[in-house]
Amino acid sequence: LGRSLGPRVAAKIETGLTADCTGLDIDPETGLLRQTRPAYGGNIMATIVTPNSRPQMATVRYKMFPEAEDVASPSGAIVHNQVNFDAVTDRIKLLEFQEAKEQVSITEADIIVSGGLGLGDPEGFKLIQELAEVLDAAVGASRPTVDEGWIDYRHQVGLSGRTVRPQVYIASGISGAVQHQAGMKTSDVIIAINKDPNAPILRISNLGVIGDLYEVIPRLIEKIKENSNGS
Repeated sequence: LGRSLGPRVAAKIETGLTADCTGLDIDPETGLLRQTRPAYGGNIMATIVTPNSRPQMATVRYKMFPEAEDVASPSGAIVHNQVNFDAVTDRIKLLEFQEAKEQVSITEADIIVSGGLGLGDPEGFKLIQELAEVLDAAVGASRPTVDEGWIDYRHQVGLSGRTVRPQVYIASGISGAVQHQAGMKTSDVIIAINKDPNAPILRISNLGVIGDLYEVIPRLIEKIKENSNGS
């Protein structure tokens, strides 16, 4: 809703708007709102200010910030306005509806298992899917695997993909470029499986497993199944 409403309001009142921000803060010297967002396909982070127009407006990327806490005694008022939809001209026509083959929402998942180029080839995502199934998790992916055509874009995590905030994020064969970290670093628990002990993803992980994912993940699946059967 914000992505649709924000630009319309900004255009109506003739002010600027920075969309899809991943960071907001106030400049202590000027008092201006500093609006940070990815640019050039997620390759750089741009900080934008609106020095001349008011109000300063921005929309925020989904799940980039913690949810607001409930207010015990709210003081706001709800104003109901009647809208005459008969006067609204709709130029959109529904030509066809195709149901998605697979329903996956990495933005809503409590657990995400993601794969990167360390999988070696697209067949590696079968192992990622197997682990995701035993954990009742969603499947995520790094941008390079999507660019290579190994998996569909809707699985992509990162600045140019989806920003996620699961309880557990398992990164398998993902080096952890800045663009990828920006899309998942706010996860509650981050587990990384990587052969490279110097992989950047390990610096932000709560638990790092140094090893071959094709040895680690099958053993992990086996243990999870054993515990599930035991319970």
